[in-house]
Amino acid sequence: MDLKQLNAFIAVAELRSFSTAATKTGLSQPSLSRLLKQLETDMGVVLIDRYNRPLNLTEAGSFFYDKISTILTEIDTVTSMTQRLSAPSNVLNIGFVPSVLYGLLPEIIATLKQFSPDIDVNLKDISSYQQMDALKSGEIDIGFGRFAHRDPWIQQILLRHERYVVALPKSHPLAHIRKQRLIDLANNRLILYHQTHLPVSSTVATANDKLSSSTENPNATRESSSSEPITEPLLHLFAQYGISPFMTTTVSDLQVALGLVAAGEGITLVPASLQTVRTEQISYQRLIHENVTSPIYLHTLKDFVHPKIPDLLTAIYHVYEQRGITYRQQNFVSQA
Repeated sequence: MDLKQLNAFIAVAELRSFSTAATKTGLSQPSLSRLLKQLETDMGVVLIDRYNRPLNLTEAGSFFYDKISTILTEIDTVTSMTQRLSAPSNVLNIGFVPSVLYGLLPEIIATLKQFSPDIDVNLKDISSYQQMDALKSGEIDIGFGRFAHRDPWIQQILLRHERYVVALPKSHPLAHIRKQRLIDLANNRLILYHQTHLPVSSTVATANDKLSSSTENPNATRESSSSEPITEPLLHLFAQYGISPFMTTTVSDLQVALGLVAAGEGITLVPASLQTVRTEQISYQRLIHENVTSPIYLHTLKDFVHPKIPDLLTAIYHVYEQRGITYRQQNFVSQA
């Protein structure tokens, strides 16, 4: 059993076609078939059912694929990390979620370049979830995200919490109320836009500021008593206060959500840094709930910290101090 055989098997298992897998691996179809047959002979197991189209894995093949694909991913990750460790680049590849770009990220990058004029920065718009694989592959060296992740390859620090604000159409009856309560928003259509959801372990409602029954809107729908965890971030914020919005609409991203708000199709909650977007059509108002926040995380590999990352952290904390933002200084630990 060798890597060529395993990679050939993975390609066929994923593409369910010898010809397509041969193209992907750069092998001729006879060579690919020969590698797979040798793998099956070495293992004494039939992995692929060749008598159906599209090809199917046998039960043993499905089990083997599930296990070996994880191992091969780890091998690729270790190889990439070893290459970066032996020849670190002066280029810092930074992944970010779009909501961070509307905040302090441009100012942070400008400050970083002032502190380190020789640095070359590449920015990539990439979701919090996708950043995990991008870090392992070397596509990015560090990522700004909104969600905590548990991954044995990744280390993460919390930069700060950013308050949510409610985004309402300018014509909305609540558009001019300066301090909003979630309970008063429950009868509106809530527009959901997150592509990454909360891990199940973090979705237990722990609100410190419970709303009294005397202040609740009698028309608001209470959250059901189901034990099913609520992992959608905005719904989870409402659920912390025992509230379930009357109606929801899910869209592909934050910009689409704000477009629908501007068109009068509903409301949404966004980090406060977004309140400069579409201000002609949208009214942004504060929420009274101090714990309704969106965290900003910074994550990188555990075993390889790019040599320019300490400079990035210095720039971040400098900007926070200049802006009067409360933070607790942290550093990544290199275990290489």
